[in-house]
Amino acid sequence: MDAGLQKRHLLLIRQIAVCTMWSRTSRSASRQCLQSAQILRHNLQLRPAKNCSTVAERFSIKPHLPYRRPWNIAPLSALDCQGSSLNQPVRWYTRETPQKKLERRLEKIEKRKKEKKEKKVIEIKERMSIMELAVAMDMDLDGVYECLMMKTNIEDLKPTKVLRLETIKEVLKLLGMTYRFASLHKEDAKENKDAVRRPPPKPSQLKPRPPVVTVMGHVDHGKTTLLDSLRKTSVAAGEAGGITQHIGAFLVPLPTGQQITFLDTPGHAAFSSMRERGANVTDIVILVVAADDSVMEQTRESIKYAQNAGVPIIVAVNKCDKPGADPDFTKRDLLGHGIQLEEFGGDVQAVEISALKGTNLEALSESVVVLAELMELGGDPTGPVEATVIESRVDKGKGPIATAIIQRGTLKRGSILVCGTAQCRVRAMFNDKGQQVQKAEPGIPVEVIGWRKLPNAGELILEVQSEKRAKEVVRWREETARSEKLESESVIIEERAAEHQRAYKERKQANSLLHWKTLRAQRAAERFARPKENVKSDDPELNLVIKGDVDGSVEAILDALATYDCQQQCKMDVLSYGVGVISDKEVELADTFSGIVIGFNVAASPEAEALAQDKGVPLKMHSVIYRMLDDIKDELSSRLPPKEEHDIQGEATVIQNFEITVGKRKVSVGGCRVNQGSLHTSKMFKVLRNDDVIHHGPLSSLKHLKDDVNTVKKGMECGLRFQQPLELHAGDTIICYDIKHVPQTIDWQLGF
Repeated sequence: MDAGLQKRHLLLIRQIAVCTMWSRTSRSASRQCLQSAQILRHNLQLRPAKNCSTVAERFSIKPHLPYRRPWNIAPLSALDCQGSSLNQPVRWYTRETPQKKLERRLEKIEKRKKEKKEKKVIEIKERMSIMELAVAMDMDLDGVYECLMMKTNIEDLKPTKVLRLETIKEVLKLLGMTYRFASLHKEDAKENKDAVRRPPPKPSQLKPRPPVVTVMGHVDHGKTTLLDSLRKTSVAAGEAGGITQHIGAFLVPLPTGQQITFLDTPGHAAFSSMRERGANVTDIVILVVAADDSVMEQTRESIKYAQNAGVPIIVAVNKCDKPGADPDFTKRDLLGHGIQLEEFGGDVQAVEISALKGTNLEALSESVVVLAELMELGGDPTGPVEATVIESRVDKGKGPIATAIIQRGTLKRGSILVCGTAQCRVRAMFNDKGQQVQKAEPGIPVEVIGWRKLPNAGELILEVQSEKRAKEVVRWREETARSEKLESESVIIEERAAEHQRAYKERKQANSLLHWKTLRAQRAAERFARPKENVKSDDPELNLVIKGDVDGSVEAILDALATYDCQQQCKMDVLSYGVGVISDKEVELADTFSGIVIGFNVAASPEAEALAQDKGVPLKMHSVIYRMLDDIKDELSSRLPPKEEHDIQGEATVIQNFEITVGKRKVSVGGCRVNQGSLHTSKMFKVLRNDDVIHHGPLSSLKHLKDDVNTVKKGMECGLRFQQPLELHAGDTIICYDIKHVPQTIDWQLGF
């Protein structure tokens, strides 16, 4: 027998002896003593001992208890253990051969492989709604909701809620399922109802079109003067007289019959937005550099924009006729900024001009034409229209108007267009001269009228078959934008919820170290004691009681409300906030302070709903945070008092002041002449002396000659007397006005 086995046997014997001494007072000790004896008997192949004292005496172990008389050792003859499982061989005391260990490991590996093979494989996508995930897993929505509430901090539990990929993986892992990414099927492609560009046209379909040119450069280098000179050139080639520019682009005809389209605004905002969208609307950039100022800050920025967009540059060295101008120095300075001019072996043309005097403008136009021919610019005038919005505005008579440059197709009256989330049936088109046209081909700028709402500058315009198709595209884009916004907001809310959860656990762990009396006193001190009677304030205020489904959603709402910076207009206070169902306590608190109760992804108990209806407390339920904040903003605006505005009805000047006797007292009457509008006795009046208001109030009487009248019109003379005594001076101004009450709107910028 080895030393390790002997040591284990001695420990068992000592346990038998100790348990024997306590067998009279503890059944568990007797049971443990019997079990240890049976194990020892099996290992040592001993005969059954008559009692525990025999075993103890055999191994020379005497029971001993200090400070008390030893107990009599109870015999074990009555506790016969034959047939018990304790008589069977004990597995954990037997030795395994290396072969058996290897076989046991192989069995475990095979078992794990079998379990892994039996896992259900689910096809997933990067963006799936809760309903789509439930269908893919062949489960009901309740099961998915339970997993989401256990492992994630999802605030919006609607079936249409879009889940992140990490959340989908976590749900599948919790349910013991695996996943694989689904391939793009034809059914998925049909779900995309957006309108897109056509494939690039064949070279045989292209026809020559006017080049689109943008003029850029530093401030005061002559960009506007150059454009004005080009406009004059355009007018001189057409009919005489001045015209009014209606749109942000115009055509310049050349003696050869060719045309150039110029963008009216240098450095237009649409230029950068077009560059971001990859739309090559601007073909050529004319970089205006003053010969007396050389390269400046905005010149460098313009060079950077053009190079990033891959647009070729033509340099126009302006103000060459000005004293102190040095065109050669300006050209050499451009070399240091990556502009390789033809004079120095590069490929960038440079033209010396005078925009003020119109010198060399024809040469500049010819340079544009030559570069356009080298670029082989062309457009496809067939098929659906593709265009880009240069600028947009709202006209009082025409409604929303978009200035667009046609890139492909031919735009005609009656065409159905979509641009972002705006749609249009073309009612009319106008060219750069304000003349109505019936069609517009590639490279031509036009004003398009007929939009239902204003499109954004830089957006792509696409033609569709019908208004039904346009509504479908707009609806799909709005839903896509809404889901993306909700997804981005859910990410922020989940991050804040995780932070709030960590802070909550830290606070809970810190409180666990405090005595319960200290903790109760601390909570009582934090609780804000409010009176039960209704509290009303003369100043406008909004009191809120907020309940959410989880800590993270409440935290996100409080963070959003913390951005409120209009306390001077209307005070806003959060009376209480928490997590869970809205109870009658929240309703009573809101009623006490004339507030409202807001629930975020929670419901109200039947008692709370009945109490709110009885006391007239508004209960507002929301599931989208930005809609909830908009509702709060509307509530704030509704609590603002209406703003008084003075609508001027007429104005008069005091010519002379005289006194008359009414009864037994003398009163002051002002003789006036009406300069503007008319005076009405039913309106309010104010008196201005040296531009300071010295009196305001109603009139007591208004007379023309000797007759009492209610109205005095412009050019007439009259005498007027105020209800309150007032001495008027010659030269005072009398203003008649009407008081209008206009609703106010809170100035809170939500940032959503």
